[in-house]
Amino acid sequence: MILPFEPSTGLLPSGIHEATWEEFVARFGWTPHRLALLAGLKAALDALRSAGCRRAYIDGSFVTAREVPGDFDGCWEVEYVNLARLDSVLKTFANLREAQKRAYGGELFPADAPAAPDGTNFLHFFQRDRTTGAAKGIVAIDLGGLA
Repeated sequence: MILPFEPSTGLLPSGIHEATWEEFVARFGWTPHRLALLAGLKAALDALRSAGCRRAYIDGSFVTAREVPGDFDGCWEVEYVNLARLDSVLKTFANLREAQKRAYGGELFPADAPAAPDGTNFLHFFQRDRTTGAAKGIVAIDLGGLA
């Protein structure tokens, strides 16, 4: 269940908020711009699922109260993924992930890959506000439930 945004920040409360794809779309697809980003995210999640991925975590301005998010950011669990079957775009991180942004409208990283110089992985990195360092929430989507 996805909790309401924190009124003072527009962020989700700290923690990992579980959601089905349908719940995620209902909660975050309230503008045409957001719906367009959701279409790209769905295509990326379908590609991950077809390679065996079971769970992805969504972060960034997309899971905030921001009316017009720039894109979506997220990470995915590597366990069970057959990298040979994974869309090569999702394995391409060059040029600030330009290929991912062009193909899908956002960026997705392996959850256990280092995101910061101190070795913090993306799953944990995404649960901290970049500006303040305060804990914030992200959304987990079970890819087995994608329609």
